[in-house]
Amino acid sequence: MRNTNSKIFLLILLGSLTAFGPLVTDMYLPSLPSMTDYFGTQASMVQLGLTSSMIGLALRQLFFGPLSDWYGRRPPLLVAMSLFIVSTVCCIFSATIEGFIFFRLIQGIAGAGGIVVSRSIATDRFTGKELAKAMAIIGAINGIAPVASPVLGGFLTDSIGWKGIFIVLLILGVLLLFSNLHFKESLSVDNRKRGNLKSLVSSFGIVLKNRRYVYYVLQMGFAMGVLFANISSSPFIVQQHYGFSAFEFSLFFGINALAIGLAAGLSVKFKNPEHAMFLGSVGMTMMSAVEFVILSNEYHFAVYEAVLFVLLFSMGLTFTASTTLAMDCERANSGTASALFGAAGFAFGGIVSPLVGLGDILSTTGLIFFVCSVCSLCFSVLAMNQTHTNLWGSFKCKMGPVTRFVFLRREK
Repeated sequence: MRNTNSKIFLLILLGSLTAFGPLVTDMYLPSLPSMTDYFGTQASMVQLGLTSSMIGLALRQLFFGPLSDWYGRRPPLLVAMSLFIVSTVCCIFSATIEGFIFFRLIQGIAGAGGIVVSRSIATDRFTGKELAKAMAIIGAINGIAPVASPVLGGFLTDSIGWKGIFIVLLILGVLLLFSNLHFKESLSVDNRKRGNLKSLVSSFGIVLKNRRYVYYVLQMGFAMGVLFANISSSPFIVQQHYGFSAFEFSLFFGINALAIGLAAGLSVKFKNPEHAMFLGSVGMTMMSAVEFVILSNEYHFAVYEAVLFVLLFSMGLTFTASTTLAMDCERANSGTASALFGAAGFAFGGIVSPLVGLGDILSTTGLIFFVCSVCSLCFSVLAMNQTHTNLWGSFKCKMGPVTRFVFLRREK
């Protein structure tokens, strides 16, 4: 009997687990108005269901990662999926908005298990180029799912309502539970950590001492800030400012999701992940500066959409690269590293999302795009300066005199 699953099974499972968190968070967004009427409450109370699930997704990753290092990958997955099924049933039958918000928090906690453990499984099973390809799939889904989930939810809301959407999530949870029952443990007993709560805290300290890993996490976090700024602002920009319908908005949302997926897939073609991360960060910075000007001066929609497509494509290049590099440099603590990596992404998204509504949404969104992109580029450069490989040679001859002067001074 085989002790490992096939590569195809693993990739399908990892992709499904990665998509699960964003589906839980975002798929019911188009049904928020109908939920307001159903519970007889204010829109802000219904939106707390989204906030609570993101809190659960962010915080619980910090625990699922170390637990998977101690007890293996399979037990936390089974617990997470079982908890998700129970919490989803409770969401469907919630009689009050307060109960719904609480069970959404539990849903987010359960969904976090799949996200964090999927990266650890990939690190257990794959190395080198195969790891980069696996992370490319995870990165592509991680970039597409938050964007595509509201589109799918928009189609479902009109036909089956908000409870129907949660029934769909329940079915997906059951399917994943059965899939996880067939998953064969990827972390051997000999490679598992031993410890208690104190060692849990110390494991985070060990990972955070790895400066290069921290730079990769921050690079990804600010890139996620760009993504969530777009998710939060684009419905208002496209529908209210440019006057498109909800259906037309869904089409453009899907096109932009395609940009992220294409970039994540193409990133593995680079000779080294650092190249993809650096070039993606440069592209993000350039395109966000242009988008800031476009939004501030209210240019035509076609110009806004074209630049946004390139901006998200550049961002997609960095997702796969930073994930691969971060996990590869913390193999000994992959569960903890994956937990911090995932929690940081949702934390940045949770911070940025409400900021786009401050002041004029057009100029504020453009400014957030630019600030997050510049910060992402800075941490990309810092991470590359930490590596011991000679990656700068291929860049220096192509850099302009000002950029070259900055790096030559740093090397001195």
